[in-house]
Amino acid sequence: MRTPRPATPVATYSIVAFDPKTGDLGVAVQSKFFGVGSVVPWAKAKVGAVATQAYANTTYGPEGLKQLESRRAPQKIIERLTSRDKERDSRQVAVIDAKGRAAAFTGTNCFAWAGHFVGTNFSVQGNILAGEQVIRAMAEAFSTAQQQPDSELADWLMAALDAAEKAGGDRRGRQSAALLVVRDQGGYGDFNDRYVDLRVEDNAEPIQELARLLQLHRRFTGRVKDAGGGR
Repeated sequence: MRTPRPATPVATYSIVAFDPKTGDLGVAVQSKFFGVGSVVPWAKAKVGAVATQAYANTTYGPEGLKQLESRRAPQKIIERLTSRDKERDSRQVAVIDAKGRAAAFTGTNCFAWAGHFVGTNFSVQGNILAGEQVIRAMAEAFSTAQQQPDSELADWLMAALDAAEKAGGDRRGRQSAALLVVRDQGGYGDFNDRYVDLRVEDNAEPIQELARLLQLHRRFTGRVKDAGGGR
């Protein structure tokens, strides 16, 4: 598995997560990179989610989901993906399944600071960050946000992005962000699983813009949050 190395790495921080109450799965990401939402986040309802970044190998997304459908454990999936990739030392990837099991990998050639942290029902990871405090802040914010009444996975993911930025974020700055949450029959007309699928491609304050779009999305769809994350 080999792909041409792009001119610019997807220097970013991201989170993959699962809500055991609703079954929602999601990915949130921010980067100093144009259109990060077209590269990093991959998810399928009742299956799992994948974030692929750094010198991203986008085949990790669909291939990771395919292996999740076969009920392979996230750690085993990462081992299989990276073992066949000659550029694995420049990759960063996280995988979570529909049971909340998560695993992550940070290649030794990812630009500093690079690393990840796997917690209960989530994994946070990043490269070219201000420091380890960025992912630690993400983990803490995600866990704390879950205690907020009338909140759901999309809110918790946004809280993680906001905390990352306040902790220093991407050392190169800001440009794009994306939020993907999947739920079985959660999309338009109940025809697909795209419960929330929002992207900011190029903006001076992408997280703020993403938060605005999330609120607009909720008004547009008429979704009312409750303690169980219902529509």
